[in-house]
Amino acid sequence: MRNDLLSLVAGGLVVLEGVALAGLALWQLIALAQGDTASPATAIALIVLTLLGAALVVAFGVAAARGRSAGRSGGIVVQLLVLAVAIGAVTGTYGHPLNGLQLGVPALIVLVLLISAARRAAQNARRED
Repeated sequence: MRNDLLSLVAGGLVVLEGVALAGLALWQLIALAQGDTASPATAIALIVLTLLGAALVVAFGVAAARGRSAGRSGGIVVQLLVLAVAIGAVTGTYGHPLNGLQLGVPALIVLVLLISAARRAAQNARRED
């Protein structure tokens, strides 16, 4: 399967999101080490889940960069989840529009790139048939 620039860029951005998620896990680990958590057991479980999520997002990004449909699909789901969190950050009780924009704008850009890469892959598949 031919890798095109659109797939590489979209996949690379999804990988960066996974790396950022791993950074969040590191931040959680530091908070745990400093005793800034109410329940160490819950904090450890959250760190493990965050690391698993980061690994999954990175895997989606690598697959998308390689032109794999499953990577694009997984990346699209991740972007929709991030957009849902961004909307919650804007509209919640303690909503802050800037936080919502910081989450939502990159997710929207990556979503458009992933959908565009999927459309291009479908067009290329039709041409090959």
